[in-house]
Amino acid sequence: MNTLVRLVALLAVIAMPAQAKEVAGVDMPDTMDAGGTQLVLNGAGVRTKRIVMNVDIYVGGLYLQERSSDAKAIIAADEPMAMKLHMVSKLITSERMEEATTEGFDNATGGNTAPIQQHIDAFMAVFKEKIVPDDVFDIAYVPEQGVVVHKNGKPSGVVDGGMPFKQALFAIWLGDKPAHEGLRDGMLGK
Repeated sequence: MNTLVRLVALLAVIAMPAQAKEVAGVDMPDTMDAGGTQLVLNGAGVRTKRIVMNVDIYVGGLYLQERSSDAKAIIAADEPMAMKLHMVSKLITSERMEEATTEGFDNATGGNTAPIQQHIDAFMAVFKEKIVPDDVFDIAYVPEQGVVVHKNGKPSGVVDGGMPFKQALFAIWLGDKPAHEGLRDGMLGK
């Protein structure tokens, strides 16, 4: 009888849905929708900035159809995927986010942003509005639409720059020169 009770308890635990992952006090949902495709949390981490000491700037999560730790494959994949950026610091402003993202595109493209510059400009518009702690940006790549951005659950824009833009965008966080190595490792589930 005890064996049966243990088996039922084990099956109940296995059948429970995965809980959201807490990172730096932020609950990252275990799933996210991108254009009708259900994605799972691949991993999450914190973007820190060294000022006088390390300060948490935002928590970022990567959502994929299937978990992967292969950054190059994720960047190259032409399939739905998304990132969630949850702002946690009042130090992040619209201007600083634009500057960091511009630097990220430069790093991701080896300084050759010209072929996708109009798409970068369109994407940067999502950061024009004031950014405050607890703002959440959902950045989803949907192959049929492009990059779809929501701020705090409201549509902020769609950038149809094709794969070159998508690859550069995701390389900001996952590429060889990421915005923050610890955040990249967290997003890759390492």
